[in-house]
Amino acid sequence: MRYRVGQVGRVVVMRLEDGDDAIASISNMVKAEGIRSAVFYLLGGIKDARVVVGPEKEEMPPVPVWREIGESHEIIGIGTVFYQDGEPKVHLHAALGKRDIVKVGCVRERLGTFLVLEVVVLELSGIDAVREFDPATGLSLLRL
Repeated sequence: MRYRVGQVGRVVVMRLEDGDDAIASISNMVKAEGIRSAVFYLLGGIKDARVVVGPEKEEMPPVPVWREIGESHEIIGIGTVFYQDGEPKVHLHAALGKRDIVKVGCVRERLGTFLVLEVVVLELSGIDAVREFDPATGLSLLRL
């Protein structure tokens, strides 16, 4: 186990509009504000996303099982932002629901807003952490 102790810095509240890409919007905001590490919460509606819902098998490197979300869904999620190769890297896990069907997974690449998404970003100060690509897993993992 490895860990660092820091403090909560600034708090940013975002309202994303219909069609906004949440991942790109969060990345752009943290860059603009000079935020190097953060945790965020989001809730609202989405309509376009790519989600990993688990590996095919429990083996290395894991082969992701992808699901495309092409219609409106409710979402609640939590994520982190740490930099990788000089750019913010968003890592988001979320539950998405439509009617009686719920999916839970790691949202990657894109997350399009349907109507409105509320995002609360908590800056983490005093945390020296980055994401680095790990060839054994094929994933960008947190390095402290």
